[in-house]
Amino acid sequence: MIGIPLGLIYANATEWIFHKYVLHGVGKNRNSFWSFHWHDHHKNSRQHGMLDDQYVEGLFAGWTPQSKEVLALAGGALVHLPLLPVAPFFVGTVFYSGIHYYRVHKKSHLDENWAKKNVPWHWDHHMAPDQDCNWGVTRPWFDHILGTRKVYLNSPEEIESRPRREKVQERYKEKLRMVQEARRKLSKEGIRARVSHMRKARQERKEMAV
Repeated sequence: MIGIPLGLIYANATEWIFHKYVLHGVGKNRNSFWSFHWHDHHKNSRQHGMLDDQYVEGLFAGWTPQSKEVLALAGGALVHLPLLPVAPFFVGTVFYSGIHYYRVHKKSHLDENWAKKNVPWHWDHHMAPDQDCNWGVTRPWFDHILGTRKVYLNSPEEIESRPRREKVQERYKEKLRMVQEARRKLSKEGIRARVSHMRKARQERKEMAV
């Protein structure tokens, strides 16, 4: 059972290190695989009050920042599989942490109020003037340990910036609504087309049988 707390600590340390040195270090190079984090994800979140519409798209919508994130999380979890026979609780916790990271990260960029309430350190990471701190996403443990937790939400500087940020965000929410509506319409049309195709094929088989 000791593998569970060790796995949680290990996962949070990995979050901190990977976020700081890979996603923000290597990722600032546009030619890097990891460039999606800084040049796409941070840009979208920064410009639109934490909201990032890439998370509205389906996971298999293409080679997107979201699909790259999932690939990295899955790969990071799978490399621990050889340890399963000797440390099953640790490996299980690593897999849980990867899934938890994706769910928390996605939710925080679709619902700003949820992010402020549940992961304010990640909201600070994206919205504060200094984006090179607050490296933890699911938990701020190692930010507290290493002195990189910097509070911005509800500070005088943050309060002063709210009117401008909220105006931008309202415009972006309308864009998100239109994207979601278009997806729902395409989904309905796709279902209708598949049903029509199935009915036509069934009718053709009946006619051939006769």
